[in-house]
Amino acid sequence: MIRTILLSLAIALTALPASARETVEMRAEESGTAPAIPTPDVGLALGQTVPHVELVRTDGVIADLPELMGEKGAAIVFVRSVDWCPYCQKQLKQIDEIAGELSELGWPLMAVSYDDSELLAEFSEKHGLSYEFASDPESQAIKDFNLLNEGMTPGSRYYGVPHPAIFFVDTDRSVRAVLREESYKDRPAMEIVLHIAAQL
Repeated sequence: MIRTILLSLAIALTALPASARETVEMRAEESGTAPAIPTPDVGLALGQTVPHVELVRTDGVIADLPELMGEKGAAIVFVRSVDWCPYCQKQLKQIDEIAGELSELGWPLMAVSYDDSELLAEFSEKHGLSYEFASDPESQAIKDFNLLNEGMTPGSRYYGVPHPAIFFVDTDRSVRAVLREESYKDRPAMEIVLHIAAQL
């Protein structure tokens, strides 16, 4: 069967710092019949297939998700904004430290926000970041990943932002792992992101 495993400082993560509090979900495959996996309130269920997604790269070219994948798939970081969210800015600069290792493991990193592609390009160039940025100007991918923050007022500058999350999506567009914090101010530790990638 396809089993959803909830790892929160569990056996697979015992080598990691005890201060880590994020919820990590991974999919394990075993023989048998796959039971129905309910879709969570936020995000997608493990094993669920991601809908067809188109994003705008920093050069303005539209690309679908498979074009942005590596050998195993892609590690997709959904953030609120590179423009006004300091927690996102900090995360995006920190995660560059493991971008090369993620790519070597077959999971190239990609950051997605509703910011326009020019703004994303400026942020990436300013901080010398080595991984891909992609714009979701209508927040369609954010909605497709069930991440839309519905607490924001429609028409405001904040409407369309996601709940921050990291998804590992394989080349079959299947969700393999999800890392997400309860508070938008907190983000998964880099060592946990790398640890998960190495297990997939």
